[in-house]
Amino acid sequence: MNKDIMGLSPKTIWKHFYALTQIPRPSGHEEASAKYVLDFALGLGLEAFRDEVGNVIVRKPATAGMENRKGIVLQGHLDMVPQKNSDKVHDFEKDPIEAYIDGDWVTANGTTLGADNGMGVAASLAVLEATDIAHGPIEVLLTMDEETGMTGAFGLKAGVLHGDILLNLDSEDEGELYVGCAGGTNANVKFEYAEEATPAGMVGYNLEIRGLKGGHSGMEIILQRGNSNKLMFRFLYEVAGMGVRVSTVDGGSLRNAIPRECFVTVAVPQAKAAEFEAKVKELEATFLAELALVDENLTFKAIKAEVPAKVMDVATQEKLTFAVYACPNGVARMSDSMEGLVETSNNLARVEVKGGKGSVLCLLRSSVDSAKLDLENQIASVFKLAGFEVWMDGQYPGWKPNLNSPILTTMQNVYEQMYGKIPTIKAIHAGLECGLLGGVYPNWDMISFGPTIRYPHSPDEKVKIDTVEKFWNFLVETLKNVPAK
Repeated sequence: MNKDIMGLSPKTIWKHFYALTQIPRPSGHEEASAKYVLDFALGLGLEAFRDEVGNVIVRKPATAGMENRKGIVLQGHLDMVPQKNSDKVHDFEKDPIEAYIDGDWVTANGTTLGADNGMGVAASLAVLEATDIAHGPIEVLLTMDEETGMTGAFGLKAGVLHGDILLNLDSEDEGELYVGCAGGTNANVKFEYAEEATPAGMVGYNLEIRGLKGGHSGMEIILQRGNSNKLMFRFLYEVAGMGVRVSTVDGGSLRNAIPRECFVTVAVPQAKAAEFEAKVKELEATFLAELALVDENLTFKAIKAEVPAKVMDVATQEKLTFAVYACPNGVARMSDSMEGLVETSNNLARVEVKGGKGSVLCLLRSSVDSAKLDLENQIASVFKLAGFEVWMDGQYPGWKPNLNSPILTTMQNVYEQMYGKIPTIKAIHAGLECGLLGGVYPNWDMISFGPTIRYPHSPDEKVKIDTVEKFWNFLVETLKNVPAK
C-alpha cells in the first residue's frame, strides 16, 4: 500500500491535502481543520479570521502589477462526509484517514477520503503560500458544516468579503465548468409506537443488506443505484402475510449519502421460518438481477439470532412498511433544458426504529422550485396518511446559470489555450454553496470546478492523480488572466 502521497505532483497541493487527511473533520467537528488553516495563514503574515458562524476567511494582497484586477474569492468547505464500511473500525472524530495511492488514484482504507472538499481547501492554501503566481486581490472563504446543513453559507454576512468573482473549488470532474446547481430541502418524519412483548413460538433473525455502492445523493443519484432502505422495506412488504414482527431498524446514515446498508431485527413464527429464509434468498437473487450493472456486490442475508424481547405494534409496522415502500426515491424528473442533468430527486436516506420511537430522513433536490415543492408535498402526503409527523427544513436555493458570465468566457479561453479544447459547461444536481452565497453577494460572478473525484460520500471515494495537476495549473492560469475592474 503506497502512502507516499506527499511525493505526488504538484507537491504544494498534495502536502496540504495529506495534512487534512490527518485532521479529523466530520461535519460539525471542523475546529481542528479551521485552526490548521488559520495558523498557516497567520504564519504567512496574512490577514486571517473567523466570522461569527466559524467560517475561515483569509486575505492575500495582489501581486505587483495586478492591483487593478477583479478580486477573486476562492471558496470551499472544511468538513467531510464521515462514511465507512460496517466492518471498518474508525472514529471520524479522533482517527486520521488512512489515505493511500491505488494506481492512478488516491483513495482511503474503508472510509471516505475527504477529497470532497479537501482538494478545494488544499488548492486554496497552495495559492496563499505561492510566491510565483501573478494574481489580483485574493480572499479565501472556507465554510463550516457544508455537508449536513450548509451552516457556514447560511450564516455568511454581507459586506465581509470584497471580491467580485467566486471560484468554488468543490465540483468533481476535471475539464468541466459548473454554472448552476440544484436547491434542496430536508424532509423529516417522526413517529412513536407501542412496544409489545414478542409472541410465543417465534424465532429471531437479523436481516442485513450490504455491499451497495451508495454515493453522493446529488452527483450519483442519476446512476440508479440501489437504496438499502427501499430494498429492505420492499422485502418487508412481501413477507407481511407471514406474521413477521419488526423489532428494530437501522438503515442508511447521512442525508446526502445514498444508503448502502440496512439492518433489521425481526421475529418470525417458527412455522414460517423456512418460507421466510427462502424468501430472503429469492429477493436477494431478484435484487442482484435488477441491479446487476450498478450494484453487483449486493448481499441480502437472514442470520439467526436471539428472539427480540419486544416488537413494534402491528398497526404501526404496517403503516411504516407501506409508507417507506411507497415513498418517492431516486430521480423524479430529468431536466428539459440541459441534456443529462437530473432536475428533481429524492434520497430516502435514513430509517431508524428503536425503543418506541422511529424516524425517516430524506434529502430532496431540484433546480426548479415548484418541482421541489411538489415532491415535498408528495412525501409529506405518504407519511401523513400513515399518521406520522412530517416537517420540512434546511431549504437552500439553487444557482441559476449565467452563460454570459465574463469569468466563464475567460476560463473557457484559458482552458482551450492550455489543453486544446473548450471545457464542458454544466449545471450540477448537487447542493453547491453558490446558490446561498450568491444570494448574499448578488454581484458575484461564479464558477465551480475541480479535479476528478469518484464515489464521493462513500468509502469508495477516490481522486484521480493526474487531474489534480491539471486542475491546479488551470487555477493558476485563471488567476493570471482575471479581467481588470
